[in-house]
Amino acid sequence: MAVDNQRVDNGGLILFLVIITVALGSIVSSFAGALLWAGLAALLFQPLYQRLLRRWPGRSNTAALVTMLIITFAVVIPALIVASLVVDQAAGVYTQMRSGQINFAAYFQQVHDALPMRLQQLLDRSGLDSFEAAQSRITAALEGSVSVLASQALSIGRNAAAFLLAFGVGLYVTFFLVRDGERIGPAIVRALPLDRGVADRLADKFVAVVRATIKGSGVVALVQGALGAITFWIVGLPAGLLWGLLMAIAALLPAVGPALIWVPVAIYLLAIGAIWQAAVVIASGVFVIGLADNILRPILVGRDTGIPDWLVLVTTLGGIELVGLSGIVVGPLVAALFITGWQILTEQRLDTAV
Repeated sequence: MAVDNQRVDNGGLILFLVIITVALGSIVSSFAGALLWAGLAALLFQPLYQRLLRRWPGRSNTAALVTMLIITFAVVIPALIVASLVVDQAAGVYTQMRSGQINFAAYFQQVHDALPMRLQQLLDRSGLDSFEAAQSRITAALEGSVSVLASQALSIGRNAAAFLLAFGVGLYVTFFLVRDGERIGPAIVRALPLDRGVADRLADKFVAVVRATIKGSGVVALVQGALGAITFWIVGLPAGLLWGLLMAIAALLPAVGPALIWVPVAIYLLAIGAIWQAAVVIASGVFVIGLADNILRPILVGRDTGIPDWLVLVTTLGGIELVGLSGIVVGPLVAALFITGWQILTEQRLDTAV
């Protein structure tokens, strides 16, 4: 009877925890993005906080405050400045698209007309209206990308108060997560309803993937995007920062990467006869932007996350589709935990069989 009562009590506690967890998630859902990035920032800058704390023993508030100042001036303020410039360029391009000054369909037609006649005929004979369909899809994709950026910019402008509130909440929470993260992290791991070894392994994988994604993929993508923006500025292309941002986003995708942006730009420049500009874009894309990944990633990421490139590609795109920009981290993280969880289960079943 005592055992049955214990099971009922445990079942009631689990049910209560599920209900209260769902309720809490619903309450803070409007700040989900801010809380997620606060947690990621605290995790990423925890080593810096620990270094400062060793310099000022017993002064955790001071170390956390200095860490927040470094985050603010080294990351937040530059990001806001660049974001404001990108938003301004996106709005300008969007306005030019609406007025007809920028016509992606016409640019695509220029590239088609610049191809050798035999290749043009091959494209035109490849299927019924295949060229027109491809032109329409590519034009819609390009216009859609710019339109989304512009609409997001206008949305932030209209909801400036909500954006500032979420931003302030994120910074406020980051301070406490940085200061108390050394206690909060182990407490969460201990509270997980899992074997301690399994919980520790999942936590290690979580930390590894987050740091690899942000320090490796994120920083490398930003560097490649910046190099792309500089290259586009050198050759005189308009809205260089906007296309640099698109290149940074493309750099997060394995296999395709920044070439998804600079290769079509180079083709277009060749089609309109801008030979030296195209040569600069190609040289920069191959020898500067392309090599940045090979040089920086081994320095920033000390170990592999163990996720296949194809799965990183799919989960990153799916994550962005589901939760927006946060999907850059959330997608690969879910994939890594999925793989690790199944690996642990497989190992346990093999041990049991032996």
